[in-house]
Amino acid sequence: MLEKIKALAASSKNETMAHRHHFHTHPEIAWQEVETTKTVVEALKAIGCDIVKVGFDGTECGVAADLRGGKPGKCVALRGDMDALPLNEDNDLPYRSQKDGVMHACGHDAHTAMLLGAAKVLSAIRDEIPGTVRFLFQPAEESGLQSGAKAMVEEGALQGVDAVAGIHCWSSTPTGTVLYRSGPIMAAADGWYLTLKGKGGHGSTPELCIDPTITAANIVLNLQAIVGREVSARETVVVSTGTVKAGHSVFNIIPDSVEMNGTVRSFNPAVQDHVESAIRRVIAGACRIGRCTFELDYKRFIPATINEPAVTAVAKDVFDEVFGPENVKETPLIMGSEDFSYFQQKVPGTYFLLGTGNPGKGTDNAHHHPKFNVDDDALPAGVASLAGFAWTWLSKNA
Repeated sequence: MLEKIKALAASSKNETMAHRHHFHTHPEIAWQEVETTKTVVEALKAIGCDIVKVGFDGTECGVAADLRGGKPGKCVALRGDMDALPLNEDNDLPYRSQKDGVMHACGHDAHTAMLLGAAKVLSAIRDEIPGTVRFLFQPAEESGLQSGAKAMVEEGALQGVDAVAGIHCWSSTPTGTVLYRSGPIMAAADGWYLTLKGKGGHGSTPELCIDPTITAANIVLNLQAIVGREVSARETVVVSTGTVKAGHSVFNIIPDSVEMNGTVRSFNPAVQDHVESAIRRVIAGACRIGRCTFELDYKRFIPATINEPAVTAVAKDVFDEVFGPENVKETPLIMGSEDFSYFQQKVPGTYFLLGTGNPGKGTDNAHHHPKFNVDDDALPAGVASLAGFAWTWLSKNA
């Protein structure tokens, strides 16, 4: 059946490519994917999918739809995100963005198109499918705390689903290859926002002041000791200070406050808990020493993306058939984050990276770059991987 799925995916390349180019030409940023959603719904209805829900988080954005197979079985979900980025495109393409300040600079146009392609392929073999495939067209992946995945989970998009898989284009990896990983693959993203308050005054009389810059400096240094001395060297954690703002460009005034912020990246939820606790302790201790008061807002934006081993093993077998074992690679840990993790907190899942880098076509630019583009030659393998995973997982769990 995988050979048939590959052939169907290859034969649908032009349609998949046309969908991608349409979405690329008409990008919509997070929670504004109304027209994209309408296009997706129309395409899904045309191949006989049942629309489970349209619109999430009080918007008209996002779709959950089912393709019911001809045989009884479980339900597996496939996810593709739809949102673009607030960025001016710098590509000379016939299908370049027609919206100023908005472009698909992360491949979500391809994700949506490939998921539609997978739905079309699976619809062609639906009588043989032992179970149901749910297609999750997700809004707002790029939206942090307003995550589209989180909203979909909270509003029941995974109800009745037994496993889930997601795909992401990866421009740093050559077309014709795929990356997978069992266990953690992408980091949790936390952010901290800190205001230190002291007592300002003249730089010539610091003894009359409470200088928050000294406390800020101590915090910057001592935060690094958390990673170096409180977290096992076998774990991967990053604590970074992003901004430190104090004063108003006047050389002889000690400011009365400092604003700071930064990020934490981690893979182990227990380590994530410890690092947050330690950051709170370090800040409180430095402020006691420096006689400052403080306000701390610590946010957990996105959980770590952790691939379930058994589900990932099924995907790996499919990749070996679609790409050839020599083109299936295990990725190192990735410090970026991905809200697919919310789906994985609800049901076992796997997330994989489709190589789309081709220097000859200029598709090897970094994600979120104004010249980012996707190699269309990678699309059929992405379609086959999604459809092949759904078929294989349902067959193995029938």
